[in-house]
Amino acid sequence: MKVAIVKYNAGNVQSVVHALNRLGIEPQITDVEEELRAADKVIFPGVGHAASAMAYLKEKGLDKILPTLTQPFLGICIGQQLMCEHSEEGDVDCLGIFPLKVKKFHQGDTDGKEVLKVPHMGWNAIKDMQSPLFKGIDPEHAFIYYVHSYYCEMSPEYTVATTHYVHDYSAALHKDNFYAMQCHPEKSGKIGEQMLKNFLEM
Repeated sequence: MKVAIVKYNAGNVQSVVHALNRLGIEPQITDVEEELRAADKVIFPGVGHAASAMAYLKEKGLDKILPTLTQPFLGICIGQQLMCEHSEEGDVDCLGIFPLKVKKFHQGDTDGKEVLKVPHMGWNAIKDMQSPLFKGIDPEHAFIYYVHSYYCEMSPEYTVATTHYVHDYSAALHKDNFYAMQCHPEKSGKIGEQMLKNFLEM
């Protein structure tokens, strides 16, 4: 199986490579259109700043290429956010695969007595799972790892899992061949490994 990881101005890509290696996959990191189109699966992971990441994608023409890919495509963390229409991080237009906005958690928001800390960091429950990404995952024990200051808004059409941090937000999205998740599956133990395995088996 050929798995391509999108090369762009983002960090943390190597942790996804290592997670795929544990599943027996040696992915190709590339920003070349022909290589992306030839892959059986494409993964769009990373951490970073939305505006600088989009600037790199536009420089390489990937902003036009990625939305036209037809194989299973998975965005992770900032990858999910960049698949949306617009991000408040740098006030930038993104890929527009999902017609949704990415918003910032605001320091000082409260959930009962607890003051919100930004970024949202650590383990949290994922719920309302409605996607093949979550096959074989026990909803009673579905805790995954997050590090993010921005979140994708909820959508009745595209949201396929939610997480609560002060309010519910889109933990995962799905449209056609495009899947995305806010968490870091590569840092989420056996549950994250199962998510990646489910994607690879699509």
